[in-house]
Amino acid sequence: MSDPMIGRRALLRGAGGLAALAAVPSLAACGTGTSRAASGSAKGGGKSVVVRDSGGTFGEALQKAVYTPFTQETGINVQVVNLQGTQMLAQIKQGRPQFDLINNSMMDHTKFAAQDALERLDTDRIKSLKSAKIPQNQITDHAVGNSFYGQCMAYRTDAFGGRKPESWADFWDTKAFKGSRSMCNPDADLPELEFALLADGVPMDKLYPLDLDRAFKSLTRLRSDIKKFWDSGPLPGVLLSRQEVTMSTVWDGRIADLQKQGVPVARQLGGMRRQFQGYGIAKGAAHVDAAYRLMDYSLQPEVQARLAKTFPSNPSSPVAYQKLTKEERNVLAGAPQYYDKGFDADINWWIKNEATVTKRWLEWARG
Repeated sequence: MSDPMIGRRALLRGAGGLAALAAVPSLAACGTGTSRAASGSAKGGGKSVVVRDSGGTFGEALQKAVYTPFTQETGINVQVVNLQGTQMLAQIKQGRPQFDLINNSMMDHTKFAAQDALERLDTDRIKSLKSAKIPQNQITDHAVGNSFYGQCMAYRTDAFGGRKPESWADFWDTKAFKGSRSMCNPDADLPELEFALLADGVPMDKLYPLDLDRAFKSLTRLRSDIKKFWDSGPLPGVLLSRQEVTMSTVWDGRIADLQKQGVPVARQLGGMRRQFQGYGIAKGAAHVDAAYRLMDYSLQPEVQARLAKTFPSNPSSPVAYQKLTKEERNVLAGAPQYYDKGFDADINWWIKNEATVTKRWLEWARG
């Protein structure tokens, strides 16, 4: 599984860092990053749209499930660029964005909107919003959620004599569930303070605003049992496969890959943290109409379901899950039977506090 969320980590933490980098002229014309074009008929008379995604296997899945069928249906050619956030923002600030539609985290879209880097959306032009029943909290003035990834717990099924951890309290209980642990560091994702608070008894609906002192006190109780802080998506699976740890936090899409490889692992979705990916249109985009059409197409339940069959991405549309088989649905953390077990990351809280939390986390991790 490629990591669409990694692009978010390439940005400086906090909207202030984005503003500072926007002033760097050398980035404005930066064309680094790969690009590719969708194949298909050209009945659209040369119309095109440039979309930014994170590439990798995720980009390949988008090409297969979304871009190529879109071109075949509309005749609009799709070109893809893999630019980092600082490069995108710099181009927008210079008034010359070399892309139209941005597929990025909703957290980054919120940061971009604060920098006046996104077009204000006309939701009347996104007809699929109604049929897809996109959650209202994933429809903002400047972006619409298209999918999410969940951060959850993975554990070795052969480690605890048939017992299964049921909560983050069990993750913290190294006497009942013996073995080392792994958690992420801020280079991979947001610090996992919510899990520390859930383990300490904070109800899931009372997490925010996060109590930092309580969270770090809870983390300290586990610190000696954390063998490694992972900084890339594959690492939890490597540690579990080698039996270096018996439990790890993990991005939910990684579990199926491990199981296919024969690794005796399972996931626990109770207390899963969801972070949404979404679409926004670059301020000053050259192909706004085509960007709306690709956004509208991509959000259709049928298209979201098709993407989910190609890549372990959780559709934002609850209707999309109805278009999957039971087996296909059960693999996804967004399936109806799992959804209420998790919570959405409060991205507004994290935008305000990420820099402070990261600094404190790094000091804590160094001991």
